[in-house]
Amino acid sequence: EGLQRNEVRAQLERLLPGYMVPAYMIEMEQWPVTPSGKLDRNALPAPDGAADAETYTAPRNVTEMKLSQLWEDVLKNGPVGIHDNFFDRGGHSLKATALVSRISKEFDVQVPLKEVFAHPTVEGLATVIREGTDSPYEAIKPAEKQETYPVSSAQKRIYVLQQLEDGGTGYNMPAVLELEGKLNPERMDRAFK
Repeated sequence: EGLQRNEVRAQLERLLPGYMVPAYMIEMEQWPVTPSGKLDRNALPAPDGAADAETYTAPRNVTEMKLSQLWEDVLKNGPVGIHDNFFDRGGHSLKATALVSRISKEFDVQVPLKEVFAHPTVEGLATVIREGTDSPYEAIKPAEKQETYPVSSAQKRIYVLQQLEDGGTGYNMPAVLELEGKLNPERMDRAFK
């Protein structure tokens, strides 16, 4: 009886890195042991959420309905009630990132990733979304045409490695491309340059 799962998760997140916080938590009266007194792993309940299931509570408004649908799309494991915990239902940091991205597109609101950890229920996140400031989702736009473009950190790294390795072929990716139709050699040459 003591702590709720959300409270246990919050305490673990303060002490452990995200990847070490368990995706599923099951409350148990005592550990199953073998006759020799060791932990009987085969007798532990499966972490499929069945032993962890709470009573389903349906969404009460449009925000909660949309959010529940986004959760179902990301988690891919059945109907989501407004009190279900994202992490107890199999969510983790990568899925939380995907959820934040979808929330941004659906609601035109930027919800920081930490809010998913702080409010891991549909009800909690719906409140965050309603209180959030508008920050429309924008796709990355093409850069303006110019003679040269700044290189990325990854491109700088590969360039430096290529200089150090005296033209090694470690990053070469050979391929054969078959072109159909007319080829404009000048345009292709400009594209490579």
